[in-house]
Amino acid sequence: MLLDPPLWPRHGTVWGHLVSDVSLDELHDFAAAAGIPRRAFDLDHYDVPTERYGDLVALGASLVGTRELVRRLRASGLRVPARDRR
Repeated sequence: MLLDPPLWPRHGTVWGHLVSDVSLDELHDFAAAAGIPRRAFDLDHYDVPTERYGDLVALGASLVGTRELVRRLRASGLRVPARDRR
Protein backbone atom coordinates (compact mmCIF):
# COMPACT_ATOMS: atom_id res chain seq x y z
CA MET A 1 0.00 0.00 0.00
CA LEU A 2 1.31 3.39 -0.98
CA LEU A 3 0.48 6.90 0.24
CA ASP A 4 1.61 10.09 -1.46
CA PRO A 5 1.94 13.40 0.41
CA PRO A 6 -1.32 15.14 1.24
CA LEU A 7 -1.27 18.12 -1.13
CA TRP A 8 -4.88 18.70 -2.25
CA PRO A 9 -6.95 21.04 -0.05
CA ARG A 10 -10.69 20.47 0.09
CA HIS A 11 -13.45 20.42 2.69
CA GLY A 12 -11.31 22.00 5.41
CA THR A 13 -8.45 19.51 5.24
CA VAL A 14 -5.69 18.34 2.92
CA TRP A 15 -5.98 15.08 0.97
CA GLY A 16 -3.65 12.51 -0.53
CA HIS A 17 -3.99 9.17 -2.26
CA LEU A 18 -3.89 5.58 -1.09
CA VAL A 19 -3.11 3.03 -3.82
CA SER A 20 -2.04 -0.54 -4.28
CA ASP A 21 0.51 -1.51 -6.90
CA VAL A 22 -0.64 -5.14 -6.59
CA SER A 23 -4.43 -5.26 -7.06
CA LEU A 24 -7.66 -3.39 -6.52
CA ASP A 25 -8.81 -6.21 -4.24
CA GLU A 26 -5.81 -5.55 -2.00
CA LEU A 27 -6.61 -1.83 -2.03
CA HIS A 28 -10.27 -2.35 -1.13
CA ASP A 29 -9.43 -4.85 1.62
CA PHE A 30 -6.85 -2.51 3.16
CA ALA A 31 -9.20 0.47 2.98
CA ALA A 32 -12.04 -1.51 4.58
CA ALA A 33 -9.75 -2.71 7.38
CA ALA A 34 -8.66 0.90 7.96
CA GLY A 35 -12.27 2.12 8.06
CA ILE A 36 -12.02 4.19 4.89
CA PRO A 37 -15.47 4.40 3.28
CA ARG A 38 -15.94 3.01 -0.22
CA ARG A 39 -17.24 6.41 -1.37
CA ALA A 40 -13.63 7.66 -1.04
CA PHE A 41 -12.60 5.35 -3.92
CA ASP A 42 -11.92 7.04 -7.28
CA LEU A 43 -11.26 4.39 -9.96
CA ASP A 44 -7.66 3.56 -8.94
CA HIS A 45 -7.13 5.18 -5.54
CA TYR A 46 -8.75 6.25 -2.32
CA ASP A 47 -8.71 9.90 -1.32
CA VAL A 48 -7.62 10.09 2.30
CA PRO A 49 -7.37 13.09 4.63
CA THR A 50 -4.06 13.96 6.22
CA GLU A 51 -5.54 13.12 9.65
CA ARG A 52 -5.61 9.42 8.69
CA TYR A 53 -1.98 9.12 7.56
CA GLY A 54 -0.62 7.98 10.93
CA ASP A 55 -3.24 5.22 11.14
CA LEU A 56 -2.55 4.05 7.59
CA VAL A 57 1.21 3.94 8.10
CA ALA A 58 0.68 2.00 11.33
CA LEU A 59 -1.36 -0.53 9.33
CA GLY A 60 1.49 -0.95 6.84
CA ALA A 61 1.11 1.73 4.15
CA SER A 62 4.37 3.23 2.86
CA LEU A 63 4.86 6.94 2.30
CA VAL A 64 6.22 7.70 -1.18
CA GLY A 65 6.49 10.78 -3.34
CA THR A 66 3.74 11.57 -5.80
CA ARG A 67 5.89 10.71 -8.80
CA GLU A 68 6.87 7.37 -7.26
CA LEU A 69 3.23 6.57 -6.50
CA VAL A 70 2.15 7.32 -10.09
CA ARG A 71 5.13 5.45 -11.55
CA ARG A 72 4.36 2.33 -9.53
CA LEU A 73 0.63 2.55 -10.21
CA ARG A 74 1.27 2.80 -13.96
CA ALA A 75 3.76 -0.08 -13.87
CA SER A 76 1.16 -2.24 -12.12
CA GLY A 77 -1.37 -1.64 -14.90
CA LEU A 78 -3.90 -0.30 -12.39
CA ARG A 79 -3.62 3.40 -13.28
CA VAL A 80 -6.73 4.88 -14.88
CA PRO A 81 -5.54 7.64 -17.25
CA ALA A 82 -7.19 11.07 -17.14
CA ARG A 83 -8.74 10.52 -20.59
CA ASP A 84 -10.67 7.53 -19.17
CA ARG A 85 -12.02 9.36 -16.13
CA ARG A 86 -15.55 10.73 -15.99
